[in-house]
Amino acid sequence: MLYNADEILNKVNQALDDLAYDRKPASLYEPVKYVLSIGGKRIRPVLMLLGYNLFKDNPFDIMMQALGLETYHNYTLLHDDLMDNADLRRGQQTVHKRWDANTAILSGDSMLVLAYQRMLQCDPRHLPQVMALFTETALEIGEGQQYDMDFETRNDVTEDEYIEMIRLKTSVLLACALKIGAIMGDASEQDADLLYRFGEQIGLAFQLQDDLLDVYGDPKVFGKAIGGDILSNKKTYMLINAVNRANAGQRDELMKWIEAKDFDRQEKIAAVTRLYDEIGIRQLCEEKIHFYFQRGKALLEQVSVESCRKDQLRRYTAEMMNRQY
Repeated sequence: MLYNADEILNKVNQALDDLAYDRKPASLYEPVKYVLSIGGKRIRPVLMLLGYNLFKDNPFDIMMQALGLETYHNYTLLHDDLMDNADLRRGQQTVHKRWDANTAILSGDSMLVLAYQRMLQCDPRHLPQVMALFTETALEIGEGQQYDMDFETRNDVTEDEYIEMIRLKTSVLLACALKIGAIMGDASEQDADLLYRFGEQIGLAFQLQDDLLDVYGDPKVFGKAIGGDILSNKKTYMLINAVNRANAGQRDELMKWIEAKDFDRQEKIAAVTRLYDEIGIRQLCEEKIHFYFQRGKALLEQVSVESCRKDQLRRYTAEMMNRQY
């Protein structure tokens, strides 16, 4: 049977709610339950189950591995929030704010171990391949996070460096989700690799869309104030290309705002957004998103299952690309 993304999402959320935390002390596991209960798009487990469903009829046979991947993803968010000293995640207090930094570190570490424990509960036939891919992906995500941190102190980051950073930090986990689904669905090596590459391209488009929405999104729909990347001088695709493509006057103004220590928040957002408009950054970013999305779609079409079995994955990724949040 083929399931649509909404049906899978409902099952994933139910399964997350049903996870038992019966180990002690409860104070260690309470933040873990909290992090996994405050919502999220659940893109990674949904992709894993859709990837499996291309080849096999009951995607819920691999639910525990999908929950393992979602646990891992939320572990990275918990530690990201601590590093960024963020107050809110999905409109709720972050763990280090609700509890404290030490709790966030320890509960996050436990989430990483729980992610491995959940992933390990897979068919022994697939265990070596699944765990090798999961472990390599986890290492790459840490590398991407470090590049992101390194970029904070640099004003010479190139577009290629940025694309590689977001590939590591964001794309490889989507790719991993799809490939693990394919591996556990007994896909051929070629089809599993095609799905991995499809996930990479979709992930790049997805992250660039995040960059775009942070500047041009509707705050009511986006769910948070826009302009956060501008205020923090985050080296995004937008800022990197604005600096590289600006004329002398525009670059001077951009650098003035980047280097300013005291400024009016709304004034800075408005000024930098106006410069993006003048330089044509929005269109440039939209074209790049389209480029990666089309490349991804072409890879999906090469996967050797009947076209109708790909409909749900096509529809889901198209909705991801049309989101406003």
